[in-house]
Amino acid sequence: MTPWRTVKILAMVALAAALAGCQERRDPGFQGWVEADMIFVSPDEAGRVTKLNVREGDEVKVGDLLYSVDDDLQQADLNQNKATLANAQQTYDRAASLRGTGAGTQANLDAAVSALRVAEAKVNTSETRLARRKGFAPVAGTIQQIYFREGEMVAAQRPVLSIMPPGNMKLRFFVPETELPKLSIGDQVRVVCDNCAADLTAKIYFIATTAEYTPPVIYSLDERNKLVYLIQARPSRPDALRVGQPISVYLNPKTPVADRQ
Repeated sequence: MTPWRTVKILAMVALAAALAGCQERRDPGFQGWVEADMIFVSPDEAGRVTKLNVREGDEVKVGDLLYSVDDDLQQADLNQNKATLANAQQTYDRAASLRGTGAGTQANLDAAVSALRVAEAKVNTSETRLARRKGFAPVAGTIQQIYFREGEMVAAQRPVLSIMPPGNMKLRFFVPETELPKLSIGDQVRVVCDNCAADLTAKIYFIATTAEYTPPVIYSLDERNKLVYLIQARPSRPDALRVGQPISVYLNPKTPVADRQ
């Protein structure tokens, strides 16, 4: 073999080794996605949506009116209980007057008091049912999805819409069993996603205590490499992320080697 060919082979070997080493240094991070704990707003009783005051993507504050459901039945129930209350009040006034003159008995007065209290409670209940035909925002956030629109029937306790509070956004990713000792609650991680800001971080608040994959019988070395654990973290800038967005997570919040190549 000529010296020139020997030099060429050595150079190719050195280049291949360098490329392999570069590939080994590249840190792909841990793959995950963005999720959020939604707040679902629903009526207590079934009805037809008569008014929808928001659209998907709208920002709402606590107490904002979101929707209205038809209230004919609740209004009729309230009117009936108010009439019953008026009769109970008259009965009580008459029983109290008779008792005051000695013409009535204490038993009649006690019965009138009891009936009056029941009638008042029923009116309060009817007023509450009527008031709850309107849905108000229990938290501040963004309208994420609308499930029923004007004219549609919604069942009792079925959500009309969902709200995503910024603080309820979370990142979910999995780490292998060998990397688990490197993580702790409160650790900061770096978050990378397509066309996102370069300074996104998140803080770990949950580490699963059980593996997502449990091999049968024994943990061989090959099987242990398949064990992964769920990690959840709260992003520092939830407004920069979207639900369902794929992300990469790096344990070191500094710029990974892969980004410097």
